[in-house]
Amino acid sequence: MKKILITGKNSYIGNMFTQWVGQWSDDYQVDEISVHGEDWKQEDFSPYDVVFHVAGIVHTKENKENIDLFYKVNRDLTFEIAKKTKNDGANQFIFMSTMNVYGVTSGVITEDTPCKPKTAYGKSKLEAEKLIKELQDDRFNIAVIRPPMVYGPNTVGNYARLSKLAKITPVFPDINNKRSMIYIDNLSEFIRVLIELKKNGVYHPQNKELIRTSKMVQLIAKHNKRNIWFTKLGNHLLNISSRNKLIKKIFGSLYYLPSMSDYPNIKYQLVNLNESIERTEKY
Repeated sequence: MKKILITGKNSYIGNMFTQWVGQWSDDYQVDEISVHGEDWKQEDFSPYDVVFHVAGIVHTKENKENIDLFYKVNRDLTFEIAKKTKNDGANQFIFMSTMNVYGVTSGVITEDTPCKPKTAYGKSKLEAEKLIKELQDDRFNIAVIRPPMVYGPNTVGNYARLSKLAKITPVFPDINNKRSMIYIDNLSEFIRVLIELKKNGVYHPQNKELIRTSKMVQLIAKHNKRNIWFTKLGNHLLNISSRNKLIKKIFGSLYYLPSMSDYPNIKYQLVNLNESIERTEKY
């Protein structure tokens, strides 16, 4: 039986991963702890095969008052937990990083795209990656995951906003964009296989299909028995106002080159786009 410790209690990804591996209750034991405060330092990590670190500052608007908090939590805390994981004898540490480490807001990310984060969130995550990488050795494996937008039942963030919009708008722009996203069950399966194979390295999992925003809205509306008129009228106005961050997030293109997410020994893209929307919108 694999024993897994999740550091970051009640996180969305952590909770959904726990549900996912619950299908194999004889094969996995998953525990989770809060890493707020100092009490976690008294915990014994030695019974665990892997520590899956998901705690972090995310979905928080950056300002002068909270910049230091991003580094304290996303960088310093991550390094402290990784060091304890190694010192206590666990053999794998999995870190949930972010696509934001590239600092790219539009276009395609390839293997040659440099990491140049522009936000405290992205910078703190990248600095954490660099610190924990130094702990890698023959006995201790470090796996870093840089997912695109994660969505699934009861998710928050951009998907939730898009879903809400799809349920009320009668008209939606038909723009031919591309977005990388990953459904939570696909991500959970990816993590499960990383654990099984004791993998290290940096990973960029995503759905098999690159997603067109208008197609996703159409599927959400269809599930909710709504009809939306899709139009190309006004698309040039959206392009003109592409400096608007919200418009760019919804209608711009931002995606990983699909080959970056193809891992021969890791079959994880189990749920296609249509089915993922059906599962998500049931809740």
